[in-house]
Amino acid sequence: MNVLIWIYVVVTLPTTFSFAQSPKETTPAAKEVLATVGSRKIYLDDFTRKLNDVKTQTTNPPTKQQFLEDLIRYEIGILEAEKRNLDKDPIVLDRMKQELYKALLEKELAAKIDAIRVTEAEMQAWYKNNPEIRTSHILIEVKPGATPEQRAEAKKRGLFIYDEVKKSKRPFEELVKIYSDDSLSKIAGGDIGWQSRVTVLPPYYEAALSAKIGEIKGLIDTQFGLHILKMTGRRTYEAANKRQIRAAVFDEKRRVIFNEYFDRVKKQYAIKIDASLLQ
Repeated sequence: MNVLIWIYVVVTLPTTFSFAQSPKETTPAAKEVLATVGSRKIYLDDFTRKLNDVKTQTTNPPTKQQFLEDLIRYEIGILEAEKRNLDKDPIVLDRMKQELYKALLEKELAAKIDAIRVTEAEMQAWYKNNPEIRTSHILIEVKPGATPEQRAEAKKRGLFIYDEVKKSKRPFEELVKIYSDDSLSKIAGGDIGWQSRVTVLPPYYEAALSAKIGEIKGLIDTQFGLHILKMTGRRTYEAANKRQIRAAVFDEKRRVIFNEYFDRVKKQYAIKIDASLLQ
């Protein structure tokens, strides 16, 4: 059997195919039963419709016999899974909940999200507060799981380096090669290229955004450690990545739709949070 066919059926059947009749469904007598698998039935009209759908979505569609065999295997798989009580397995139940959640969002919000339009004026307005920037940096690495003592030692080292950088008359690029723990950017004198709000960590971006060209700032604390950065460039809107800007504006509009929906629905449920457990 063609591998692409098998992948298509296995991946899409659970969410897009509904050939078998559940015990509670009623089916007109005129419906022709193409195949029966245990208590489940595959109806001819459903089979034909779905096969035609597959033919429009793949360059190498299955034959009728191959497609039917895949459907039979699918139904057998469902029956076997139920026999083994996999429908009660915690992992399976969690996946089912995820599918229910996605189905809800699709039903309630898909039309609104599909209707989102992003204008040039909106892109320009967004970019005014979220420009693409270029920086170089020195990293004082703090590894995940570092102890308070290790963090304190890293900060002490960072403050020493920051003081040296501010006093030194040597180019920042040279100081990067002496002090930075970032082996990748060190080769380029600390330069990390053009970045945007969606491509670098928020504390780093905000610190850079508030700096003037040529200004050095530190220490900026991120999940990677402590940074000393030098602001080296700010792109104009005309030179910026328009696709990325459009995507960012689209995401903001989508977030508004999600927030409005859940703000409304949340009122129907009693929610209690033990904030102390987040400390």
